[in-house]
Amino acid sequence: MNRRTGHVWVKRLVCAHDCGLVVNPMSMRHTIECAMLHSLSRTLHEEVQFDTEKVTSVDWNSSPTLTHADTPERIDVVLVNGDPNPNRPDLAPYGGGEAACKPMLAAVANAIFDATGVRLHRVPFRPARVLAALQTARV
Repeated sequence: MNRRTGHVWVKRLVCAHDCGLVVNPMSMRHTIECAMLHSLSRTLHEEVQFDTEKVTSVDWNSSPTLTHADTPERIDVVLVNGDPNPNRPDLAPYGGGEAACKPMLAAVANAIFDATGVRLHRVPFRPARVLAALQTARV
């Protein structure tokens, strides 16, 4: 629960990630967790603000991000090796981290759509933006 607003944004994150050969599973899980949290922050909070002359979101107060209070209660990362022969040491790692960012936006947008019937196309999905979309849909 967010202590600033009292809202529960996201209770749980789950990611299954095929990274190929994983040399350090704990480090890979942490990398993927961080990527998901960064992407969740971008999806729900972060937005560059402008006025007619310059960027106005110049510090942590004017450019809100995910805080520790916003962190989901549970984050599960499942490392998957989709190669038919996963015990081959000659396989190169595919990489991980950045690939965990892309699906987050769509997953949150789909969750909002499932809950409200309203499709949002612009991040961040702040409460005011969701409410505006709901009001437009009712007209």
